[in-house]
Amino acid sequence: MEELVTDATEHSEQLIDLLWTWGPKIVTAILTLIIGLWIIGILVRTFGKTMNKRNVDPSLSPFLKSLLGAVLKIMLFISVIGMVGIEATSFVAVLGAAGLAVGLALQGTLQNFAGGVIILLIKPFKVGDWIDTPNHSGTVNAIHIFNTILKTPDNKTIIIPNGGLANSSLTNYSAEPRRRVDLTVGVGYGDSTEKTRETLMELINADDRILKDPEPFIAVAELADSSVNFTVRLWVEASDYWPVKFDMNEKVYNRFNEVGLNIPFPQMDVHVHKE
Repeated sequence: MEELVTDATEHSEQLIDLLWTWGPKIVTAILTLIIGLWIIGILVRTFGKTMNKRNVDPSLSPFLKSLLGAVLKIMLFISVIGMVGIEATSFVAVLGAAGLAVGLALQGTLQNFAGGVIILLIKPFKVGDWIDTPNHSGTVNAIHIFNTILKTPDNKTIIIPNGGLANSSLTNYSAEPRRRVDLTVGVGYGDSTEKTRETLMELINADDRILKDPEPFIAVAELADSSVNFTVRLWVEASDYWPVKFDMNEKVYNRFNEVGLNIPFPQMDVHVHKE
C-alpha cells in the first residue's frame, strides 16, 4: 500500500513538473496563435482595401490576398512550434525543399504568373489599347494572370504568355489621347511649292478632325529622284488616326488632279540605238 502511495506521489510530482515546464509555453503558444491569426486577418483585409483603392484588377486581388494570408500563417505556425520547443529547422528545410521542387517543375508557369502580376499592377496597357510587341500587334482583348489575349484587325486571336510580355519592349499606341499623322506627299519637279502648300492647307482646314493646336506642319522634306516630297504632320484624337490618314491620302490625290498638281511615279526611259 505504501508503495502505491509513493508511486502516485512520484507521478503527481512529475505531472506537476511537466505542467510547470510546458504549461506556460503551451499557453503562450496558444495565445500567440490566436492573436496572430487575428492580426493576420486585419492585415489581409487592409491589404484588400488598399488594392481596391488603387484599382488593382479584380481577378488579381483575391489571389494576392490569399497568397499574403498563406505566407503570414506559415510564418506564424513556424514561430508557434518554436515557442513550444519543437525544433523547427527540419520543418523549414523540408518546406524549402518542397517549395524548390514545385518551383522548378512550374518554372515557366510561375514566370508567366509573375509577369501577369507586374502587368496588372504597373498597367503598361489596358483592355482596348492597341499595342505592338516584337512579334505581334493588335488590340488588347483580355489580360489574365498567365497570358494576354490580342485581337488583330482581321479578327485573329493571339495569346501571349505574360512572362515574355512583361520583360520585352512594346509600343502602346493608345496610351496618349492624341496622335500625330505623318504623311509624305510627292509632287513633280516644276510644280509650284507654294501652290502645293496652299492646297494641302485647304484640305487640312476643311477637316474638323484635325486639331489646330499643335498646328499642322508642312515642309519640303526631300528632293527625291522623281519628285519633290513634302512632309505633312497633323495632330488628331487617337480614335481619328486611321480615318484621317486614309481620308487625307484620297483627298490629296483627288484635289491635286483638280488643281493641276502632278503626283509623279517612278518611270524609266529606254533609248534604243540602231547601228
